[in-house]
Amino acid sequence: MARLPYLEKSELAPENQDLLKREITLFKCMVHSPNAARAFQGLGGFIRHKSRLDPRLREIAILAVGWLTQAPYEWSHHVKIGQEFGVSEDDIRGVIAACDGKGGSLEPVAVMIVEAAREMTNGLAVSDATFERLRASFDNECLTDLVITMAFYNAVVRYLGTMRIDVEPEYQPYLEKFPLKNPMY
Repeated sequence: MARLPYLEKSELAPENQDLLKREITLFKCMVHSPNAARAFQGLGGFIRHKSRLDPRLREIAILAVGWLTQAPYEWSHHVKIGQEFGVSEDDIRGVIAACDGKGGSLEPVAVMIVEAAREMTNGLAVSDATFERLRASFDNECLTDLVITMAFYNAVVRYLGTMRIDVEPEYQPYLEKFPLKNPMY
């Protein structure tokens, strides 16, 4: 159960009701601070719609963060969103395997992304060796976007966990199909 109540559009000032265009529990909690919600949605919107980073690879990075942190909300939402951007069920199983250090079916660049996500998530920064391998596969803009994506979603999962944001019923089937081993909450 969330630590703050979820707000509805009708509870917001008219100039902030647009913050709940997507009426998901994450946003319904975050709108307690409309300015923070607006800034959050701005960066999230850039990552999803304006970054030059390949969308499938972006979603693999986000899924890796979700799996590594065992974040139910992030994992369930991005299993669904990832599929909308070309992530297959085999890719999802490959992310799980790569995160768990068991190899898997992902291509080398995706495995590098999972490794970078692991390093950032568990050690707070991507190592020099992994960064150099990524640099060989991405131009500076896409490499920057990848790092921003991984850092942003590491922040997101910490907000989700601290605020105990509930997974909406329509996302529960994604958790059932691809269950977490030890959910953070």
